[in-house]
Amino acid sequence: MASAQPARGARTDGAWTADRLRSAVQDFVSAHDPATTDPVEFLGALFDAGLAWVHFPPGHGGLGAPRALQSVVDDELTAAGAPPRAPGLHTIGLGMAAPVLLTFGDEAQKKRFLRPLFTREEVWCQLFSEPGAGSDLAALATRAEPDEATGDWVVNGQKVWTSVAHEAHWGLLVARTGPELPKHQGLSYFLIDMRAPGVEVRPLRQATGEAEFNEVFLTDVRIPDTHRVGAVGDGWKVASGTLMNERVAIGAGAMPREGGLAGGLARLWRERPELRTPGLHSSVVRAWVDAEALRLTAERLRQQLAAGHPGPEGSAAKISFAGLNQRMSGLALDFLGEEGLGYDDWTFRRPEPDDDFSTRSYGFFYLRTKGNSIEGGTTEVLRNVIAERVLGLPPEPRTDKTIPWKDLPR
Repeated sequence: MASAQPARGARTDGAWTADRLRSAVQDFVSAHDPATTDPVEFLGALFDAGLAWVHFPPGHGGLGAPRALQSVVDDELTAAGAPPRAPGLHTIGLGMAAPVLLTFGDEAQKKRFLRPLFTREEVWCQLFSEPGAGSDLAALATRAEPDEATGDWVVNGQKVWTSVAHEAHWGLLVARTGPELPKHQGLSYFLIDMRAPGVEVRPLRQATGEAEFNEVFLTDVRIPDTHRVGAVGDGWKVASGTLMNERVAIGAGAMPREGGLAGGLARLWRERPELRTPGLHSSVVRAWVDAEALRLTAERLRQQLAAGHPGPEGSAAKISFAGLNQRMSGLALDFLGEEGLGYDDWTFRRPEPDDDFSTRSYGFFYLRTKGNSIEGGTTEVLRNVIAERVLGLPPEPRTDKTIPWKDLPR
């Protein structure tokens, strides 16, 4: 790996300003034309120059600059035609694995994984949910047991709803290492090689007919202790940090005005005046206003994120995103009537990461958005997160928090 070179604009006292950083990016683009440079080589050079994530430490893709200045880099790179940061396959790696490694990983893990993650040479997935542990993730049963002879961990269990597991090189895995402890205390966090012996990935077909997700079976899979993130028993803390980043990524994604389903619903209303009714007019306007309010709230959340770490506010954004998407897809079907009952294609297939979902039927969106209130944390669980961590309300009574996991009924 090439050593990081200080980009033009660095001040001798180590401070950065927007203007100095903008000049640094312009210098970088002059030396690495995105139109003629191989994307992997371009992204690798960007990482080595400290312009991958400016708030990361030098040597790990950053400059130690304020996180808020990342938008300066992104704007300059977009204007220069640089490759997009997080295309489909790499959303989990860039949005979840990278911040987890930054916060909880050791130096060797950062050095090994951050660069190929950013250059898209390695795809990541998330192995959290299980058949008996979805909303109550801490109840998971996948076991990781130490092998005293080798120092490895031997993992057995099953995970479900795992996006891009069939393409992934690495996975973020939470497993039980202390069954004699209460469920939240007996978990540990690992980085698992998805191509290791004993890892089996099977597609899960959804109501849409497609298989975006997978179930993963783990049979005597060996993980070296060097791929454990955090201390033994700290898995819940690391997993909570991962989930906060996931919910911010889902609920606070950048979206232009009338982006996504809001734009499609607005176009339907404008282009099909013969289908309008007074009642639908009120519903469509209310949905449009709510979509705009959510877009502005998400922008504020991203600005708050730029000043620090993700907090529980991402849960509120994710709930709003899910409910609004479901409401708008239902409104579109109400608007179209019988015409909306048609379905474009129920062929069993794995969608490609770059598929253009905007061309799909509203029947597809109606079915697909049902999953929005499950993926990334169920709406019921996130309401509890908001109640307890944002509003400061008393937690729900839970009798299972202090009982050893092995003694819980299953």
